[in-house]
This record gives sequence, structure tokens and C-alpha cells, in this order.
Amino acid sequence: MEFDLLTLFPEMFRGPLSTSLLKKACDAGLLSFNLVNIRDFATDKHKTVDDTPYGGGAGMVMRVDVVKRAVEIRNSKFDSRIILMSPRGAKLTQKKAQELANEKHLILICGHYEGVDERVLDYVDEEISIGDYVLTGGELPAMVLIDAVARYIPGVVKEADSVINDSFSNSLLDYPSYTKPPEFEGKKVPEVLLSGNHKAIEKWRQEQALKLTKERRPDLLG
Repeated sequence: MEFDLLTLFPEMFRGPLSTSLLKKACDAGLLSFNLVNIRDFATDKHKTVDDTPYGGGAGMVMRVDVVKRAVEIRNSKFDSRIILMSPRGAKLTQKKAQELANEKHLILICGHYEGVDERVLDYVDEEISIGDYVLTGGELPAMVLIDAVARYIPGVVKEADSVINDSFSNSLLDYPSYTKPPEFEGKKVPEVLLSGNHKAIEKWRQEQALKLTKERRPDLLG
């Protein structure tokens, strides 16, 4: 799977994309990332990518002509799904991450300043948000989306069952997990997990997942 990351700050991605599972997936040829500096598509000598908003107001707005050129040049080489990271977008969910993992090429547009000219929406397939709050730019949301989607690419996560059983994958939060030592500061690992009875362990895990979901996210059960 290939990602084009359209951004004014490509350096923000270099650390996260060169560590942990994402790096391993790139090394294995499962994922690839193209860092595209939107400023390279400005046509004036100052490489201007934004301007003051019509009608007045605080901040600057990213220009539609510059963003359109960046999108068209990247999209001309692929059959791409184009996503604008935006607080106005539909909220990213586990289901959406799984859906996007079926795409061969994603173009993620990272807005900045006060956002992008509204006419940019004519050149995107959808807007996606990672939550009901505002960040300084779309780079961090894009990283979150990449990480969520990458887990569904076969081979990225070694233990495929861990993806299937993640929180939200089955409308439940994940069950509690324990490892060594079996007792720590008076708190013991539940006996059922030490029993070796796999049927009883599975039943306990399902019960705990349901209990946690009822307590913390009852909305998911609807």
C-alpha cells in the first residue's frame, strides 16, 4: 500500500515513519510513503501557499490553486483515494480504518493555519477527523490514520489475531491482559488465566470485555 502525504511540514513525518512496525513494513515492501511538500507547487518566487481570508478574520487560509496542483500531479499516476484531514470530517473509526486498508493508494492532505479554501473539497473524496478537537495542522491526524490503517495490511502485524481482537473491532473494548510476575505488590493474576483451560479463559475474556464496555463505553453496545 502506498501513501502520499501532502504537507507543508514533511519533516514531521520522518521520525514516526522510520521506527517500529511502520519501518519494518516499509523495509518488507508492505508500505511506502511519499512526502510531498505542498510549497513545491506554488508558482511565485516566494512559494506562497496561503493568503488572508475573504471577508476578514484571523489567520491565513491555504490556497486552492496550490493544493489542487499538488493533488492532480500525485493522482495522475495512481487510482487514488484522496482524503483531507479536517476537524469537520467524519470521525475515524476502526471500521473506516479497515475499509481504507483495501485501497492501493491514499493521498492525505494535511491542512494548516486556519484551514484550506473550501473549494479544495471539489478535489477530495472525503474528510476525516480523529476527534472533536482542533490541532495546529493535519500532520498528527494523518499519522494516526496511517497507523490505524497499516495494522490491517497483511503482514504488518505479525500476530494477525491481535488485530482481530483489538478494541472496537467487535464493538467491545479489549479484555484485560496480564504477564509475569504472577503476583505484584499483593495483586495476583486471575487464576483462570493460569489454569490452562482455554475454553474457560476465552469465556472469562469475553465476560471482561463486555463488563468493561458496559462500564466505560456503553454507547458501543447500541
